[in-house]
Amino acid sequence: MANIIIGSGPAGRLGSYELGKLGKEAILIEKNYIAGTCLNEGCMVICALSDISKFIDSNRRFNEYGFIKSQIEISYEKIVEKIIETQEFVRNINQMENESVGNQIIYGEAEIDGDNIKVNGESLEYDNLLIATGARPHIPDVKGNEYGLTNKDILKIDDIPDKINIIGGGIIACEIANIFSTLGSEVNVIVRSEFLKEIDSDIKKYMLNHILNNVNILEHTDISECGKNKVVLTNGEELEGIPFFATGRVPNSEIAEGFVDINPDKTIKVNEYMQTSRDNVYAAGDVTGGWQLTPVARMEGICAARNMANYPNKISYNSIPQSISLNTEVSFVENEKIKDVKTKTITMPSIAGPYSFWKILPGDTGLTKIEFDSENNRIKKINAISPSSVSDVAYLSYLMRIDSPLDKYSEFIEIHPSNDTNYKIIKSLWL
Repeated sequence: MANIIIGSGPAGRLGSYELGKLGKEAILIEKNYIAGTCLNEGCMVICALSDISKFIDSNRRFNEYGFIKSQIEISYEKIVEKIIETQEFVRNINQMENESVGNQIIYGEAEIDGDNIKVNGESLEYDNLLIATGARPHIPDVKGNEYGLTNKDILKIDDIPDKINIIGGGIIACEIANIFSTLGSEVNVIVRSEFLKEIDSDIKKYMLNHILNNVNILEHTDISECGKNKVVLTNGEELEGIPFFATGRVPNSEIAEGFVDINPDKTIKVNEYMQTSRDNVYAAGDVTGGWQLTPVARMEGICAARNMANYPNKISYNSIPQSISLNTEVSFVENEKIKDVKTKTITMPSIAGPYSFWKILPGDTGLTKIEFDSENNRIKKINAISPSSVSDVAYLSYLMRIDSPLDKYSEFIEIHPSNDTNYKIIKSLWL
């Protein structure tokens, strides 16, 4: 009997690959496309479109400076065509990678039947099972919600919409707003409570003033109805534009209902070994809730796989770095283990370097804010806006996870030229 993995997103794909590397027989079952939401409907699609929005933003800036004179003609149809072509290429690589360690991949919809998995009319026994079925966009229960688009529909849009109404106030809503406002759409973001309420207030203020300044954000506002090209607010006001839902995600846990314990929010309940209420059944990725991030899903899938292969392994979620993919990246991390201590905060403009030199004159190079525990010599929280913030914060989050003292940061040498954010942070800590 083999180890069976249901779902080939980051959790399932990396979990099955880890099992193969450990010499264990693994069967990976996928209903649609290998690589899951990330490649096919989510973050990689956002990255592809964000690359284009960054180029458009730079072109606008260079035209304003007068040393480039150009007009950009955008073909959304061609953008979609090339994204799909790239997705197909990457899917082939992901499949070959899994098959290279001896794994079998079956395309079909799986059904759990006790100690067997039914797929394509066959019944397969398993030693261990990993459920990595991911999540899907949440659709609000409002009249006309069938007209609303989600991240699953971005590559189905025929052309750049003249107007778009994004319902939701989280990271996905923010990224979609940035992309389409840069592409030329008139964008409203309709937020039931507060826009990006988890983001530091100084960082959010900078984002609104310097990055999302062409986006109309309506906080403490809700909708009562959607139309094909409109939304109706609860106060009766109508806003023209395509409705787009960015209102959270729902776990695809139906496959496991009545089989393993399910949390009240419909996520699959797991312990620190990614083990469910059944000893030989594991779950990982978005279907378990928590941090719905690709790197975390990978980490969970690998953790589950090692336990399935009898290599005991626990999961830890401390100091998980995050980012928002905009025309200038926003990244942040917090060490949750540091609590109830007096901290010192340093706020500084980000330094210019690659992709930000031409932002010096208008003062758009970014902002970095760091909070540290001076008594215990540890970093507590970092928020950074700069083209290099993704790598900067990822590096610093690692040092936070291994509980490195601040003195060790001075041993870090950057590759120059870069934005030198780490260097400036390190230099400022002892001022």
